[in-house]
Amino acid sequence: MHLKHPAVAWLLAACLALLLAGCQREQLHQQESYVFGTRVEVITWGASEQEARTATAAVLQEFDRLHRAYHAWEPSELTALNTAIATGTPQIPVSAELAAMLTDARAIALTGDELFNPALGQLIALWGFHSDTFTPARPAADALAAAIAARPRMADLTINGTTVSSRNRAVQLDLGGYAKGYALDRAATLLRERGINNALINIGGNLMALGSKGEHPWRVGIQHPREPRPLASLPLRDGEAIGTSGDYQRFFELDGERYCHLLDPRNGMPARGTQAVTLLVTPRPHAGTLSDAASKPAYLAGERWREYTRRFGIEHALRVDAQGRIEVTRALHSRLQFDTGITPTSVID
Repeated sequence: MHLKHPAVAWLLAACLALLLAGCQREQLHQQESYVFGTRVEVITWGASEQEARTATAAVLQEFDRLHRAYHAWEPSELTALNTAIATGTPQIPVSAELAAMLTDARAIALTGDELFNPALGQLIALWGFHSDTFTPARPAADALAAAIAARPRMADLTINGTTVSSRNRAVQLDLGGYAKGYALDRAATLLRERGINNALINIGGNLMALGSKGEHPWRVGIQHPREPRPLASLPLRDGEAIGTSGDYQRFFELDGERYCHLLDPRNGMPARGTQAVTLLVTPRPHAGTLSDAASKPAYLAGERWREYTRRFGIEHALRVDAQGRIEVTRALHSRLQFDTGITPTSVID
């Protein structure tokens, strides 16, 4: 799980607060916590105070469970699996949940030409991103070359029921680009099971909407990647999820260059060429998971970003390139209200 930049979390909170300012307070229940290394928030509408508190507590407890179970560098089921892979254990038992997550993540990786690659944990650690606090530094050249040459991939995994094996000992799993979206889906399920049909779930800017806010849809902001304000806002419909990958979320600067946590598996380097990609996933199974994971190949693909969103059947998408030019699909453009002075550079199909 990766830490969001604190200023980013604050801005997302401020944007959401402004968008919710018109709510009738007696209808609204809002509770937040700090999990997955970021600020999380669950807002419900129309339920009684007791119903809302009980359901929200269940969601936050689930977030804490997921954080502890699948942490990438503190002791967890995931780190135990990584240790077993590194030592060459042939058949490794895992929970049914982790087996299902890995199967799904592997399928997403293959669809996106493995630009989304949760097997890159060793490379992420080399760049210093396996820490809540880190010292800006480039990896040693020989260590970086060795990690790239090892070519760890999700395709190296064999998953049979609840048993995992890997043909490549360099595979070190990190679900930081998947788990927040998975948590959105789990939260939606838990809320609906408890009779909460109108809610907005926010995990550090990854969002999912249930129902509506009274007579109005939930309205949310898309953060500007370089300025302390929203880029645009839009209404979210029941079952829709938004995921963003950006170079402003977790990064360091060294010798005037920005190094973000989104690593390109082709060269082992922090990705360049894109400031942010935002995807809106319309209602479907695992919409939250897809909004999180599918944003990674689109971000890493650079100018070919739209090709990768199409592979996942996503028509609502926006990219801000390295120069700040905004490309947005026609489907998403029709729903966006851009902030003052912001105009998209191009609207594409």
